[in-house]
Amino acid sequence: MKRHMLLLAFALGFVFTVSAQTKIAISDITKGKFSAQTISGMIPIEGTDQYAQISDDRTQIVQYSFKTGKQTAVLFDLRTALGAEIDRFDGYIASPDYSKLLIRTNRKMIYRRSYTADFYVYDVKTHYMKKLSNAGVQQVPTWSPNGEQVAFVRDNNLFIKNVNDNRDEVQVTYDGKFNEIINGIPDWVYEEEFGYNCAYTFTADGKMLCWVKFNETDVPVASLQQFKGMKPEKKEYSEYPGLYSYKYPKAGEQNSTVSVWAYDIATQTTSELPVPLDNEGYIPRILPTTESDKIIVYTMNRHQDDLRIYAVNPRTKVCKQLIREQTSCYVKEEAMENIRIGKSTILLPSDRDGFMKVYIYDKDGKQLRSVGGNFDITDIYGYDEKTGDVFYQAAIDGALDRQILVTHKNGKTQRLSNQKGWNSALFSADCRYFVNTWSDRNHPYEYTTRDSQGKLIAKLLDNDALKQRTVEYGFTDKELFSFTTGEGVQLNGWMIRPADFDATKKYPVILHQYSGPGSQQVKDSWGIGSMGNGGAFDYYMAQHGYIVVCVDGRGTGGRGSEFEKCTYLKLGDLESKDQVETAIYLASLPYIDKDRIGIWGWSYGGFNTLMSMSEGREVFKAGVAIAPPTNWKYYDSVYTERFMRTPKENSEGYDRNPISRAKNLHGALLICHGVADDNVHPQNTYEYSEALVQADKDFKELLYTNRNHSIYGGNTRTHLLRQVANWFIENL
Repeated sequence: MKRHMLLLAFALGFVFTVSAQTKIAISDITKGKFSAQTISGMIPIEGTDQYAQISDDRTQIVQYSFKTGKQTAVLFDLRTALGAEIDRFDGYIASPDYSKLLIRTNRKMIYRRSYTADFYVYDVKTHYMKKLSNAGVQQVPTWSPNGEQVAFVRDNNLFIKNVNDNRDEVQVTYDGKFNEIINGIPDWVYEEEFGYNCAYTFTADGKMLCWVKFNETDVPVASLQQFKGMKPEKKEYSEYPGLYSYKYPKAGEQNSTVSVWAYDIATQTTSELPVPLDNEGYIPRILPTTESDKIIVYTMNRHQDDLRIYAVNPRTKVCKQLIREQTSCYVKEEAMENIRIGKSTILLPSDRDGFMKVYIYDKDGKQLRSVGGNFDITDIYGYDEKTGDVFYQAAIDGALDRQILVTHKNGKTQRLSNQKGWNSALFSADCRYFVNTWSDRNHPYEYTTRDSQGKLIAKLLDNDALKQRTVEYGFTDKELFSFTTGEGVQLNGWMIRPADFDATKKYPVILHQYSGPGSQQVKDSWGIGSMGNGGAFDYYMAQHGYIVVCVDGRGTGGRGSEFEKCTYLKLGDLESKDQVETAIYLASLPYIDKDRIGIWGWSYGGFNTLMSMSEGREVFKAGVAIAPPTNWKYYDSVYTERFMRTPKENSEGYDRNPISRAKNLHGALLICHGVADDNVHPQNTYEYSEALVQADKDFKELLYTNRNHSIYGGNTRTHLLRQVANWFIENL
């Protein structure tokens, strides 16, 4: 086996010994002591070099210049607004010309992206504010292009309100009903796996409203038990527990049937639009254009390897296919998310040639050119239709690094970022300036403003105080390394050692991983670490004498489609082999105790923890699986079938799961799950634990009352991380 390591810090020595460094408490991590300062909520103002942002004290919405970073206007002030009074606000949505704002308050989350809230219409010029609707909370309000109307969803029905008069809102649909018909917002699986929360749009002239209707009547129901609990307390379940039941299509089961509809605002008439759709197909997006007789609709087949983009005329009902994207295995959801619909062009990311590139089409679907090379383009930031410049993020220097680039119309590519590590950007709407966010694995985020040539204008934030705090708490440098497995696959990893590391001693190892398709945990970024925050939880374990390691196995991102899609139809097979190979490689190092290696992960990482601990080679002494899928038949249709097709088509792939491997489990196992997990249902843990019982395997199980997939609220996250830490301390 070929092995090599890039040891970047050990030879330099460390300033603090264990006795000198300040001890990390888990509550320090969960209460944010190691959270980096960030600049968030910046929204570019269309057609300008300005952006808007909520003030730090959350009382104002302020306009700033990208070029100078200085304030240029106050768009909203909670303290001086006239008319309706509110105590606080938590977000806003600007009209196209920024003359009016929808001020959001009382937000209540439903699922990951969906929520209800109260919205108020605020006039920037007069400072007057009034409630958008007096008939109940709203979802996904959207301005018409002329800023005179706002559409929104309530109780699965669409409404339109003219903000310039006092008339009541107009109800557009009447058939909306919970667990049956949804108008204008996606169902659970679309929201979770296609990554959006709004499924309607105005036409460019504001005269028609078009939407996707979801009929989930025949979708099977999933039920989650609810209890009184604490923080928050659900008093309605004080005596008897209740159930939250919702439609959740599992792999191979019935999905919502979807259709596209249009409403003529003047005539108040509704009609269905005949968008071509495969049997059991998806409609993952409906989008506006700048033309009043055209909207854009995406469709996809159930296998998700055939994406079609249609121009639809909601008046004549003519549908024209513009682009058909067919690629090996599946079209990545992230690629679909990054499609850009311009005035005269469409930008389509695709890995059809082995790496993610950007293909540029005219508005009629004719391919004009492509951007990219033998590296993955990982984000699109902007496109200047006048010059043909494409601004994007790419792994041009390898999977562990990200740079900001521009490719001009003549094909010349220019690098706009100049620091090795992880760069991301937010461009002004006119593409003249951008805010560059940079970090590396050992340095927290720095924010700078730059012009479109990458020239530094100003530093906005440096996180130097956090960097000093990490020194005080003994954060040693994270080391990057690579090795080649027994199957000849080169894998990348990072390692954290105790501050008093002694190469003559042998240390236990905790291996953390996620391993899901297209994910990336090993990168030269401050965002790495098992729980973020620069790896604070991993340093907590290092202070207790552990070496912490993370390795990205096959199926992860940043290395082209062949490496990423090699796990297709066999999730968990190669990923678990690669974690076992990692343990074998680590055991060969002179300072690693081969008999004390543990592994853990959350969600997909929990699944792969279980797969790795039952792979057959007994290399892990202990493991922790949090909220793990244990049989892909229990998980949702869109995600699972994207990588596995249906159970009927791929029974062998589905049969390869932790439950079927329960008899092979080796090592002390702790499994944790939130009882109200609407994503990975607790059914997964219940069925797996039963399989372990029948296989006569000892294990420990922790269930968290009323907690979802993220398992947080009150003291919950602190308690959970303490259980993880103590499990390894007791068993390694």
